[in-house]
Amino acid sequence: MQERNSTLGGLDWPTIFIYLALVFMGWMNIYAAVYSDEHNSILDFTQRYGMQLIWIILAFALALVILLIDRRVYFVFAYFFYGLALLLLISALFFGRVVNGAHSWLQIGSAGIQPAEFAKFATILALAKLVGVYNFKILQPSSILKISIIILLPAFIIILQNDTGSAMVYGALILVLYREGIPNWFMLFLVFMVFIFILVIIASNALILILLFCSTILLFAIYGDKQKEVISYALSTAIFGLVLYFTLNYLGYKISSTYIILTSMIIGIPIALVYAFFRRIRLIYFLTLFLVITTVFALSVDYGYHRILPIHQQKRINDLLGIEADPQGWGYNVNQSKIAIGSGGFWGKGFLGGTQTKFNFVPEQSTDFIFCTVGEEWGFVGSTVVLSLFVILLLRLIMIAERQREAFAKVYGYGVASIIFFHVAVNVGMTIGLFPVIGIPLPFFSYGGSSLWAFTILLFIFIKLDSSR
Repeated sequence: MQERNSTLGGLDWPTIFIYLALVFMGWMNIYAAVYSDEHNSILDFTQRYGMQLIWIILAFALALVILLIDRRVYFVFAYFFYGLALLLLISALFFGRVVNGAHSWLQIGSAGIQPAEFAKFATILALAKLVGVYNFKILQPSSILKISIIILLPAFIIILQNDTGSAMVYGALILVLYREGIPNWFMLFLVFMVFIFILVIIASNALILILLFCSTILLFAIYGDKQKEVISYALSTAIFGLVLYFTLNYLGYKISSTYIILTSMIIGIPIALVYAFFRRIRLIYFLTLFLVITTVFALSVDYGYHRILPIHQQKRINDLLGIEADPQGWGYNVNQSKIAIGSGGFWGKGFLGGTQTKFNFVPEQSTDFIFCTVGEEWGFVGSTVVLSLFVILLLRLIMIAERQREAFAKVYGYGVASIIFFHVAVNVGMTIGLFPVIGIPLPFFSYGGSSLWAFTILLFIFIKLDSSR
């Protein structure tokens, strides 16, 4: 009993109070989002706010159980939790029911759970156990392979469930790896890949290939010492491509400029590698690998975006990038959400005073678009308060992670902060038109038992690890 009281006394109460505040505010906004005169009691369990109260009570019970369990359980059984999460994901894929086009829900009696939500904390536990081992070398090929398997395996299964938004969340764990030693150049490379991803959508393949080739040449000119040779190589490759293009056109062959550029690169790359071999210039090997990876990535994104990605997600991304506007179609959700938030002004319309909310102009206003209820009824001031609480929570989590003595707890803490940051940034961003709609909840706010329980487990495992440090 003395040890248990000591554990509870060592809890980080500021973090717990922020959690309670966010959960309470979320419950109030769910009530406001679905309020009607026919069902005005906040304890009406036939309505979403009534059901959310049940999920909240059960979430508190889960939090208490987590705090009473020995902290060593989370380390010893980390891989077991991960394996169980994968099993649930596979079960949902084959035996689950479809909700909003995603085959990601398991039916348990009259209720349903979404394994993708619970897989997040299980993946972070497994990652923390792997990376938290003493003298772990994160840049070794075997380590990179293990990390990639742990992160990408659940994400791949979730993609098969047609729940791309939930799968994208796992990308946030790159922040954990950066904290653990991923070099700066790798992060810059990822930013460059994101730029290429956007460029693939708005530009032609030929232009992108030219950009990648010129970027590679520029990098060699900056970091190499053979500027004259690289300029000659670039000009020779470009001249070869032009001659090939005009020759084929003169002979009556209508060949796409993309294939002409690819042919020039395929012929030019071996020449560059032979030159590197005889001159012993290692930089050329790395830059050739850079060119090949980025080219394959660009062509894969082009194929996946136009051939695999569902049309409604294409339309949402196109609407975000301004390629095509459809405020009454694919852009309806975001358009109505921005109207609702903008109508709140500085102080908002007051609790239960939101007209956009009351007349159901905003779809999914109690789940993915719950933040528009905050913006309309509480205005800029209320939105600032909510976002400030999330910022304080994130800063608190980082501070707690930094004071951990064990690598396992530190890595897990950064994983928690990364997941919550991604959810808040993307969810709020998509309600105000900064991100495409990908359907992920706002932590502790959005309606749903699976989301609330998963974030509660995610947070309170870390609180438990910290209390026993």
